[in-house]
Amino acid sequence: MQIQLSNKEFRSLLDMVYLGNWVLNSIRGDDRFQDYDDLESKLFSLCRSNGMSVLAEDWNGTVIPSRAYQEGGIQEVIAYYEDSVFYEILAEELAMRDMGYSPITADNYDDMMLRMSQYMQEFESSGVQRLVLEE
Repeated sequence: MQIQLSNKEFRSLLDMVYLGNWVLNSIRGDDRFQDYDDLESKLFSLCRSNGMSVLAEDWNGTVIPSRAYQEGGIQEVIAYYEDSVFYEILAEELAMRDMGYSPITADNYDDMMLRMSQYMQEFESSGVQRLVLEE
């Protein structure tokens, strides 16, 4: 198979592969999906022949995304994603708790969305600063 990509498209593909592999493997410890690591390595190895060698480096005989790549903004993308997901899940869980963990139906859907929206507004203005856990 051959795919023709511009440098910009190739760079975007690298980001998508890195992010996808990060989501799949970052919390797996030694039980990683090796085929995803291998594909990431294969694609990053192409950086060297396409004028982007700064984006790849060798580690233990494997081509990996370089420190320059990882520090070039992709970690900020991951952090933004993590924050967004954290607050959305927290808002949903709190709304579900407020509703007695009732299954979501057509009858209570609007109430659920309203509660989630109120929690999201709070998180946007104050983060978790005003959350209180009671014993």
